[in-house]
Amino acid sequence: MSAMRHGEAFLAHLAVERGLSENTIQAYRRDLADLAVFLTDRGIGDPGDVNRSDLQDYLYQTHRRGLSAATRARRLAAIKGYFGFLLDEGIRRDDPTELIDGPRLQRPLPDVLNVEEVTALLQAPPRTIIGLRDRAMLETMYACGLRVSELIALTVDQVRLDLGLVRVIGKGLKERIVPLGGLAAAAIEEYLARTRGTLTGHGAEKHLFLNQRGKPLTRQGFWKILKAYAAEGGITKEVTPHTLRHSFATHLLSNGADLRAVQEMLGHADVSTTQIYTHLTTGHLREVYDRSHPRARLTIKAKRGG
Repeated sequence: MSAMRHGEAFLAHLAVERGLSENTIQAYRRDLADLAVFLTDRGIGDPGDVNRSDLQDYLYQTHRRGLSAATRARRLAAIKGYFGFLLDEGIRRDDPTELIDGPRLQRPLPDVLNVEEVTALLQAPPRTIIGLRDRAMLETMYACGLRVSELIALTVDQVRLDLGLVRVIGKGLKERIVPLGGLAAAAIEEYLARTRGTLTGHGAEKHLFLNQRGKPLTRQGFWKILKAYAAEGGITKEVTPHTLRHSFATHLLSNGADLRAVQEMLGHADVSTTQIYTHLTTGHLREVYDRSHPRARLTIKAKRGG
């Protein structure tokens, strides 16, 4: 039995939900295959039997083999992602990578859309039966900063239009309450009134967003919808489901939202994960400072000797 069972499911998850490139997916596949060889040599045939010591020994071996810090960091990222996926899916009850640190590298900043690009994306769906569903999904994802897995898992009773709130079940089945903006609430209300009954045939399906067969949407199905509307809206950036989540956080912080509040809305366990978005808002802070501080416009003139 392979030591890296469920690896292909993990890679498919990365491709659909995280929007990683094919090159990155292939690199992760090689990383996991290399780890599988190491574990197999140790007689470990099931991912549930892997412990922290095994992984630390593997990472030490990659260092001795002379792999670069960047390669070792990516390899650890693949391993952490894999075991985090197993934990989220209930395949493991713990994460053996939790206390393992890798080479310190500067974390890349996520891509975000500006407000005009978000508006173009949200206005792209037509006012058809399916277009109303798609607009409601896109509005909800941006309004609440949801992961795509959280969006497609939403049930009708998790959305309280009367209160403007969504009850989200996130990673590790952790529940959080996220505000729902007025435009998103209106889009959902119109979808429920005009579209959803047509898709279900007024059946008993509990999920909020459904495909044309009346079944819950898949991650891949949403991915295709998003890509199509990004192109329709004339957006030239690479847009993934996570792009809307990144944009949600960045726009909130740019407009003065509290970091801890954004952390709670995103469902981040550690505020350090949320802090990456503060790097994206420094330009806005500079503008606020220049506009607001009474001495911001003064220039410093160097003295020259006579």
